[in-house]
Amino acid sequence: MFPPLVAAMISLGVLGAIDTYVTATLIPVPVWVTFIAWASFFACGGEKTGYIKSIASNFTGIIIASITLLIIEIGPSAPLFAAILVGAGTSAMVFASGTKLLDFPPAIVFGFASLVGTTAATQTTITGAEALTHPTLIAMLAMVVGASFGFVSEIVTKLLSAGQTAEAQPNT
Repeated sequence: MFPPLVAAMISLGVLGAIDTYVTATLIPVPVWVTFIAWASFFACGGEKTGYIKSIASNFTGIIIASITLLIIEIGPSAPLFAAILVGAGTSAMVFASGTKLLDFPPAIVFGFASLVGTTAATQTTITGAEALTHPTLIAMLAMVVGASFGFVSEIVTKLLSAGQTAEAQPNT
């Protein structure tokens, strides 16, 4: 079997290629959002708990961003108005992180930023998008896809390293 670093390199490299292909052909979501969600999965601790925490946090950020963008779209077209709303959205993200499930604020921010980026990348708005191409749904789907790739990559890495631990490996 492989040392843990090599196992992770193989697992994440192969699955990263598959993720890129899948998002370019079968599931048309932004690949960069899936990679953010993948990283979020590991940042939230991995395994089943990290999977649930990551998706819940990412979705919370997406929902807060959706509400923020909706109010920005229907309100006055002024940079100060948008700035105040983004500040309020940021405060809402911090407040939401007070719960055990959402206690890793960066994962909430990953969701918020991914939705804002998705609206820009798809050139859609919260109010102008059709149901199946709505940026909120696209970002949510991408987050689930990415967290799922994270979950699978963790399992494959463990299988490829079969019992070897990072402490047992010499540093090179």
